[in-house]
Amino acid sequence: MSVDDRYFDGLFSANDDPWAFRERWYEQRKRAITLAALPRAHYRAIFEPGCANGELSAELAERCDRLLCCDTASAAVNLARTRLSLFDHVEVRQSRLPGDWPEEKFDLIVFSEIGYYLDAQDLTEVIRRISESLTADGQLLACHWRPPIDGCPLNARQVHDLIHEQLPLPRLALHQESDFILEVWSREPRSVAALEGLR
Repeated sequence: MSVDDRYFDGLFSANDDPWAFRERWYEQRKRAITLAALPRAHYRAIFEPGCANGELSAELAERCDRLLCCDTASAAVNLARTRLSLFDHVEVRQSRLPGDWPEEKFDLIVFSEIGYYLDAQDLTEVIRRISESLTADGQLLACHWRPPIDGCPLNARQVHDLIHEQLPLPRLALHQESDFILEVWSREPRSVAALEGLR
């Protein structure tokens, strides 16, 4: 069973940064690696489900014409809206996945640190919706903490294995450390160097 909303509400009830996104060098460095792994400098439309308090969102906002973020916890949504209030092209919605998936199309979906909160059935549905939501040149970036998390139905390896099995797209990038795994898939199979005529 996917993790219940009460878990996330509890995390944010006493702390506006429960994972210490702003304070930990680990989180700052991982954001930098995430942004560097994106194959394009700029995107038309990005979707970031599970945006939490909007720390990564604020940096994604600099890389696109439109950013849609969502989170299931109302406190997280309010924090993200405040964090992103200076960006006219950003929208933050309260949504629970997979049921509240947006109707729009995106050329980038950032699926970071939320896959293991879903059970295999819900994750399978999310992957199906990701596939349907990507534009003709759309890309998916997935990034997850590798050590097991108490109470989560899946671990990072299971999440990324399911994506590999169910999203038949070429993988452009793989970054793996003992702490996290990050992968990028794309409907446009050419590398950054190939697109710039370097090979």
